[in-house]
Amino acid sequence: MDMLLDFVSGPWFITLWLALMLPSLLVLILDLHYRNSHLMPLMKLVWGLSVAYSGPIGLGIYWVAGRKEISNDSDWRRAFRSVAHCYSGCGLGEITGVAIAVGLLQAGNTVTAAVTFALAYIFGFGLTVGPEIQGGTDFRQAIADAFKAETPSIAVMEIVAIGVDLSLAGSAGMGEWVFWSSLVISLSCGLFAAWPVNYWLIRKGVKEGMMDPRMTDHGSGDENEGCEGHGQHAH
Repeated sequence: MDMLLDFVSGPWFITLWLALMLPSLLVLILDLHYRNSHLMPLMKLVWGLSVAYSGPIGLGIYWVAGRKEISNDSDWRRAFRSVAHCYSGCGLGEITGVAIAVGLLQAGNTVTAAVTFALAYIFGFGLTVGPEIQGGTDFRQAIADAFKAETPSIAVMEIVAIGVDLSLAGSAGMGEWVFWSSLVISLSCGLFAAWPVNYWLIRKGVKEGMMDPRMTDHGSGDENEGCEGHGQHAH
């Protein structure tokens, strides 16, 4: 544990992460442009943020679950697309929450955890409700569907991510390497923790997961295609 803390407390971890993340992001951008340009803009954003947070891990998830070139679709692939969708919004909320709590408020761990969880939930929730309403779902129904389908995933993701972040970073400030290293590590831990939750929700019919990328409109990239199904729309 001491060796890990020493590694993440210096510049080497962030240097290594950037060396892996930036080429991964370039590969994603090229693949989206030349091979999977049909994907709706929301999913392109989802995959971009996932790779920005987790580098080759995010790229690997996109490669096995998010491209039209996948050989077949399955519940575990739907779960990966679903958790990436949740991850993209929650990650933005977590980064914003930590920056506000630590950078602006200079708050302690309890306040930091509360602010981070609240913003992660709001961002993740909004990224689900918005597309549903855009797709024609009634506002109240979209809120109810999103609450039921996303709350378990967001809760597990953020409890794990915030716990790992605070365990590694402690009371570190934004000017310390360990602050950023722990944030990167915690985001990926939250991703892995929430995947089985999404798999279970899909298997139980609570949510359908994002549309099979082979079935989207390869010509127009319709923005309404691929939105998650919840409740009565479940698979």
